[in-house]
Amino acid sequence: MVLTLAACTGGSPTAAGTGPATPGEVAIPSDPASSGTTQPAATSPAEDPAIVAMKQTVADALGRLAAGTPKPATAQVTDALTGAGISTAALEVSASRTPTGLEADAIEAAVLQGTDCVVGQVRDGNVTVIVLPVLANGKCFVGAAA
Repeated sequence: MVLTLAACTGGSPTAAGTGPATPGEVAIPSDPASSGTTQPAATSPAEDPAIVAMKQTVADALGRLAAGTPKPATAQVTDALTGAGISTAALEVSASRTPTGLEADAIEAAVLQGTDCVVGQVRDGNVTVIVLPVLANGKCFVGAAA
């Protein structure tokens, strides 16, 4: 990550004359016109209060569902999440059955939240929730209709 930040700022993370950046700040390289100050870094999705709240909503809803149904169907996931207040317009849910009729190993649901997707997965009664960037088509899942 330090190398990524260094590439974005055009210099090293602790460019001469600026001193080390404190957590949550990015060092700005010094030049004759610079005062050597630091600026706050952009808020990450993990720190955005709306994303944090949505992650908790998805985790809670899927956790309750998975406790009673370790391998839920698509409709059950949709019902659990819309019942938790998530709009169907912002929700994408994967298929619980393959095209040949087999049960899927896991089912995923994604909630579009601004420029991020809160993605939850239920696999054998276990729930995992992560935040990923929205795709170029404005959706969370590849192959989803735009």
